[in-house]
Amino acid sequence: MTRYEYAVPLTLDEVFGYLEEEQTVIKAGGVDLLDLMKENLLAPSRLVNIRHLKELNYIKKDAEGNLHIGPNVTLSDLAEERAYPALAQAADGAATPQIRNIATLGGNICQRPRCWYFRSIEFNCSRKSGDTCFALDGENPYHAIFGNSQGCAIVHPSATAVALLALDAELKIRSKSGERTQKLADFFVLPEQNIKRENKLKEGELITTITIPAKMAGYRNFYIKQKEKQSFDWPIADVAVALKLEGKTCQDARVVLGSAAPIPWRIPAAEKILKGKVVAKDVARQAAEAALTDAEPLSGNRYKIQVFKAVTYRTICKAAGLDPMM
Repeated sequence: MTRYEYAVPLTLDEVFGYLEEEQTVIKAGGVDLLDLMKENLLAPSRLVNIRHLKELNYIKKDAEGNLHIGPNVTLSDLAEERAYPALAQAADGAATPQIRNIATLGGNICQRPRCWYFRSIEFNCSRKSGDTCFALDGENPYHAIFGNSQGCAIVHPSATAVALLALDAELKIRSKSGERTQKLADFFVLPEQNIKRENKLKEGELITTITIPAKMAGYRNFYIKQKEKQSFDWPIADVAVALKLEGKTCQDARVVLGSAAPIPWRIPAAEKILKGKVVAKDVARQAAEAALTDAEPLSGNRYKIQVFKAVTYRTICKAAGLDPMM
């Protein structure tokens, strides 16, 4: 790890002054950041610690019913926010209690891939400066089954992003020159768009607010993560579902898969089956089958198709108030 400066701004405005300098990075919880530095994938000349800024640590509703969440809210605090079960469940299932106590929502959304080829300095993969995705023909049991034909087979590592996409969230992103709003659905970047990036956050920018629109309060939502080791582990599959029900009939549906693709992966085919129907178990099974129709598994991860079918079915049932095991 190389030497670096360490800045502790007193206000949010002061942060953007520091960010004008090259090779400056933000530190909040710092879980992924420190891993990247120890793995020699990142060598900043300055860290700017924003963890203590109260301007970025809040959960509040406005007069219209929109829920605003600051990027410095920890996963453990987010797990206690029960207005949207899917988001609380995603936060509560991430990592270990110790990590959830320091990891922040903003950092979780923006963390880098956990692919072992990307994380190893011994492999100059396509997401770094090379021209090969070693996972395509190598060890790939946890890699992508969608969007993996574009030169990189990572899966997006954020659980909260899966839930937030199902909840139609949007971001406020600020820089020294101003503020912009970005739909979360348009925030993430596929390898064919830019193989070296996972999102559209630019240099000098900072997420200042994550907003769930008021309309989503009318949706029943649920999130399930399947891991090899349920106490704490990276997921094999995770699914978030949001359903707008009138009685038992589905008026609208949002189905998002995590650990499936380089970005959180929305499944219109499953949503189409649910819309306009009474959500019963047979319909949930049909939607789960449709969700995996276009999957393109690699040599070592075909098993994920059946896992995703099961998790998708269970998540739809839970969101609809059904017991998937009965």
